[in-house]
Amino acid sequence: MTTLVYLIPVALFLGALGLSGFLWALRSGQYEDLDGAAERILIEPDDRPNEAL
Repeated sequence: MTTLVYLIPVALFLGALGLSGFLWALRSGQYEDLDGAAERILIEPDDRPNEAL
């Protein structure tokens, strides 16, 4: 029974930490361009425009 006194606050703290991390990712724009990252892997290096020039 005494272990629940320690485990419940730890579980609530870790849940709040995970939720705050998720909300931070939403606000910082981590989920803005989901299709771009999926299509970027299909582009071969020769097909990209030369950005160094």
